[in-house]
Amino acid sequence: MKNLLLALFSITLIACDRTEAMDPDTDPTMNDELYFPSISGDDWDTLSADSLGWDTSLLPNLESLLQDGDTRAFLLLKDGKIVLEYYYGKDLLGLTDFNKDRMWYWASAGKTLTGITIGKAQEDGFLSINEPSNLYLGAGWSSLTSDQESNITIKNHLTMTTGLDDGVTNSDNTDPENLQFKSDAGTRWAYHNAPYTILDQVVESAVGEDFDSYFETVLADKIGMEGMWSWVGDNHVYFSTPRSMARFGLLISNKGKWENTVIMDDTDFIDASVTVSQDINKSYGYLWWLNGQSSYMVPGLQLQLAGSLLPDAPNDMYSGLGKNGQYISIVPSENLVLVRMGDNPDQSLVPTTYQNDIWKILNEMRK
Repeated sequence: MKNLLLALFSITLIACDRTEAMDPDTDPTMNDELYFPSISGDDWDTLSADSLGWDTSLLPNLESLLQDGDTRAFLLLKDGKIVLEYYYGKDLLGLTDFNKDRMWYWASAGKTLTGITIGKAQEDGFLSINEPSNLYLGAGWSSLTSDQESNITIKNHLTMTTGLDDGVTNSDNTDPENLQFKSDAGTRWAYHNAPYTILDQVVESAVGEDFDSYFETVLADKIGMEGMWSWVGDNHVYFSTPRSMARFGLLISNKGKWENTVIMDDTDFIDASVTVSQDINKSYGYLWWLNGQSSYMVPGLQLQLAGSLLPDAPNDMYSGLGKNGQYISIVPSENLVLVRMGDNPDQSLVPTTYQNDIWKILNEMRK
């Protein structure tokens, strides 16, 4: 795997199958407008912004924003083809110019990968997201009482509604002493890494296989992703090339199908992942952030803020968002996939304002 040694070494510098042929003429969820690159090789078709009628005179404005914001990689796909692709700066070691073959971390944007892996395990008959997670974690995985623990379902982990206290000293650690009761499951939304991270153990217990290898087998290998999971402190973080992130976005935009091959057949799960999952934070699905909702919440605050998460982005956009501005965003109405990897552009924990600024320019270009 390209750059495997580089990614293994670089983690010290950072402190998250069914396959069958389908007939596109008979499958109602198949988007026959989409292009898919080969799962092997380096070729990826492009589409010029000029051919789309976009105002390319604004491209220098976009590039300035990307460069000034310490971006490493930026890609924009239209109908699966690359329209914009920029690389800046150095790799994680600071030695080599960043390019399409270098790996970068997804941070919490990688939560979307775990969510789909859970969905695949459910499709394969290993678990149900409506089951209590202690069926797979065992009794005593937290500091809760037996009844409190039994009320937490896998779905609560997927929707950040476990009721566990995110105000503990180490909210990333999954040891029982750091998993404490705050409220009944389903009554409180809080962005909390530990209840998410422990989903790895749910998958491993359910499928009887290491999480990383199951993920590679049922998802990554089937769509040509080049990446790896690594532990960075208490967090299980995915590293990949930028184009691999784009591949995942393309898969999800086509509801689990890679061209004529089914990677995940449960489109209901994918649809549920990218729609409102509970009434507390209307801008959150199954580990995906949703745009265009009437209100949203942000990590660390118990406030419902009025309006859309990214007011200048398309209303139907949904995103994986990670620390320091790792973005994978999908706009189904326009067959767009946006990828951004890089360092923190504005010192916020998850810089949504920066992505909103990107969309301001893209909106002007696409008028």
